[in-house]
Amino acid sequence: MSNKILDVLREEKETQLKGRLYYSTQIEFSYNTNHIEGSKLTAEQTRYIYETNTLLTDGTAATNVNDIIETSNHFKMVDYMLDIAEEPLSEEIIKEFHRILKSGTTDERKSWFKVGDYKLLENEVGFTETAAPDRVRERMASLIKAYNRIENVTIEDIIQFHSDFEKIHPFQDGNGRVGRIIMFKECLRHGITPFIILDSDKAFYYRGLQEYQSGGEKGYLIDTCLNAQDQYQALVDKFISQDMSGEQTEINMNM
Repeated sequence: MSNKILDVLREEKETQLKGRLYYSTQIEFSYNTNHIEGSKLTAEQTRYIYETNTLLTDGTAATNVNDIIETSNHFKMVDYMLDIAEEPLSEEIIKEFHRILKSGTTDERKSWFKVGDYKLLENEVGFTETAAPDRVRERMASLIKAYNRIENVTIEDIIQFHSDFEKIHPFQDGNGRVGRIIMFKECLRHGITPFIILDSDKAFYYRGLQEYQSGGEKGYLIDTCLNAQDQYQALVDKFISQDMSGEQTEINMNM
């Protein structure tokens, strides 16, 4: 099955042209997913890191080095995701996402923090209980096996996987960002328009996860994801029209 979005992203990844779908995806994805987790970098700083590998600063505020590293690492994680987008989801792929994201951070120097491997200590999401460290491997293997048995994966199946993954919370930190890039990958793999959860929708996203995981209303999370999908589809449509007309227009990113 032809996947136009994946084809365009891969082609533009090679050409590295500014102001195109891949360029926008890299900056918007890294900015929003890291900001949801507390990064203080602005959208403009994120763009500057992507373009120049340096940080734009006014010198009036301190910048967390981990924010810079994880922003840069997320660019690499997206590239890896595009390379393996059509491969079946596996523990190895998920662990590699985590390894790329957390490499070089201060967490890597902690003896109890396993970069690229499952957690050793208990963790939690808000007041939601997550899987005990000694149950993670078993539950992750079961989750992935059940998911990969689905014949015709829908966006609802991908969202269900995301909710289950975040409920397990298999890594010491970085679960949200790994979970969200898994959704993007799986949408590409199954010919579904992918999506980026915006930081401005963080409250709706967290409420949706909480409701979904507690057995409440699933529609909050599904609607948040579908709204994000509509926004990304609009970006895709703009580029398809642009390519057909031959015009070079500026991207209006939702940041």
